[in-house]
Amino acid sequence: MKGEHPINGILKAIGHYVTFFLLVAFVITCCLSLFVSTLSDSLQITLTNENVALAAKLTFANVIFISLIFTVIDAIRRKLTVDRPVKHISEAAERMMQGNFDVRIPISSTLGTDGKFNEIIECINHMAEELSGVETLRTDFIANVSHEMKTPLAVMQNYGTLLQAPNMTDDKRIEYAKAVSDASRRLADMMTNILKLNRLENQQIYPKAETYDLGEQLCECLLQYENVWETRRIEIDTDIAENVTVKADAELLSLVWNNLFSNAFKFTEVGGTVSLSLSTTDEFAVVKVTDTGCGMSAEVGAHIFEKFYQGDTSHATQGNGLGLALVKRVVDIMQGEIAVESTLGAGTTFTVKIRRAENEHLEENR
Repeated sequence: MKGEHPINGILKAIGHYVTFFLLVAFVITCCLSLFVSTLSDSLQITLTNENVALAAKLTFANVIFISLIFTVIDAIRRKLTVDRPVKHISEAAERMMQGNFDVRIPISSTLGTDGKFNEIIECINHMAEELSGVETLRTDFIANVSHEMKTPLAVMQNYGTLLQAPNMTDDKRIEYAKAVSDASRRLADMMTNILKLNRLENQQIYPKAETYDLGEQLCECLLQYENVWETRRIEIDTDIAENVTVKADAELLSLVWNNLFSNAFKFTEVGGTVSLSLSTTDEFAVVKVTDTGCGMSAEVGAHIFEKFYQGDTSHATQGNGLGLALVKRVVDIMQGEIAVESTLGAGTTFTVKIRRAENEHLEENR
């Protein structure tokens, strides 16, 4: 912060002194004139020119002295209650503009003030704390994106180089081309999920609520994975209540179900079971997706909804750690709830609660 020029400080001090001088001179002159006039009338005293001149000189000296005292007191008051907190706030703002979000402003003394500066200081400290968290997330996000992009790009580069080798068999060429295609698909999926997640977090996607049958949507989403469960001989167990309607954005909720089903089939071994159930409470439609896969520890479960977090690295090539972060954000936007229960080596259950349609509540309460 640039310091104030000395000349400006002197001119400001003179201005304050002149203000106090005129105010004190006016008040003392009015009071003294009234006092002398009343006293002379009451006591029948005749004032001479010498008496008036001497009184005027003493009064003028008193005005100068009292004005000086008031100016000093006001300067000290301003220094403690205005200049100091303003200086702290300005310095903190400048440091934040330079990218330092760890700065915190100390709370000022409320002696002789109404504490308004402290309200501003608390807001700025809170803003710095929030910006610090956002900056950390941004840095981590960039680092994670860079890390996640390296793997598919390296795969594409390596297999692309191998495809240029002469005298390659057709089987090898197809195998390498498939590897390049899978890596490019994973990269494209990651970019798509990043864009969706960014639009959701910045509220650029606004839910279009409509009333529809949730059971039908779940069945349609599950049938998209028919080839997967038939190829891997995975048993499907469903328990879907009928006529369960919700008022929500069907397109956004389909992202939730597709991600949960994809994870369930990804982590379920050949011959395992994936279960889907739909039930209701007074307020929510409750969806449970259960698999008999590898499960996860409590430590992994605590971070499962974080961006780019992958608890099971053995399946890392099949995802990018954004799916469940996307699921969590969509459920939050729908004002729903999501929870996970898992036992290592036994399987995982995701429970999603979505508010039911109001008309359905009214019919049940009749």
